[in-house]
Amino acid sequence: MKEIFEWERVLLNELPPIFLAEVVFRSTIMFVFLLAALRITGKRGVRQLSIFETVIIIALGSAAGDPMFYEDVGIIPALVVFSTIILLYRLVTWLTGKISWFEKLVEGKTVCLIHDGRFSISEFRKETLAQDEFFSELRVKSIEHLGQVRSAYLEPSGEVSVFFFTDEHVKYGLPLLPERYLKKSNMILEEGHHSCAFCGHTEKHQPGTAICRICQKEEWVQAINTLRIS
Repeated sequence: MKEIFEWERVLLNELPPIFLAEVVFRSTIMFVFLLAALRITGKRGVRQLSIFETVIIIALGSAAGDPMFYEDVGIIPALVVFSTIILLYRLVTWLTGKISWFEKLVEGKTVCLIHDGRFSISEFRKETLAQDEFFSELRVKSIEHLGQVRSAYLEPSGEVSVFFFTDEHVKYGLPLLPERYLKKSNMILEEGHHSCAFCGHTEKHQPGTAICRICQKEEWVQAINTLRIS
């Protein structure tokens, strides 16, 4: 009976079994050099990596992976790739410390996304961060509504830095909890403070319809002013 799979090809790709010992040797060499390369680039965590540094890590991973098990990829060319990447990294790092415009080009810049409890619409539109994703980042920091937030910044690393109002200055703001936010509507049903579902601008409204004077949108959510629990 003919086998469905050619197991020798599937498992070893027609390579001699002794090649497995070579794979172990190749992997060990590349692993050591990868550790050395990461040690040179620093000890920052994944969440702290800039876009440039993420590209460097991906490039190093690719340069390390191929020589581990491809017999037609030599170790010495891979090490040359490693050395080149590290030298370029050191050069770019030096340039970013000397030239401010080059630093902004490579690393990006800090962007203010929330100011005085309201979205900075012009800045938010420039970023690829979706509203739901940003809400999730804020909820992780135990933020219930925008009225608790004095300002929030998107850092070059992708981290969100948040600065809070003191308890006595917390005001009505756009709820971030899904069960409240998803009740947004074009119709205001009761008198009170309501927040624009798009920009977070908050003001007092009578029942009926209204247009946000900041972003000209028409969807509103009933605002809340609960204090933040640390």
